[in-house]
Amino acid sequence: MPVELPNCHKCRHYYITYDPDKPFGCRAMGFKSRRIPAQVVYATSGIVCQLFLVKLVGDPGGSGKQTG
Repeated sequence: MPVELPNCHKCRHYYITYDPDKPFGCRAMGFKSRRIPAQVVYATSGIVCQLFLVKLVGDPGGSGKQTG
């Protein structure tokens, strides 16, 4: 049975890097990768990402700060 991973695009910690070799990053775990961070976490640990936090509306930069 396939494991359902969190959608990093909807996570506060996810960001796009300027590094063409490692375009995807996770601020919470402090790494950049060629693959989506949730895939890397699952492949290396066998555990679904525990640091996923839904992005707040109006927080496209993923800073986690409340706006308004």
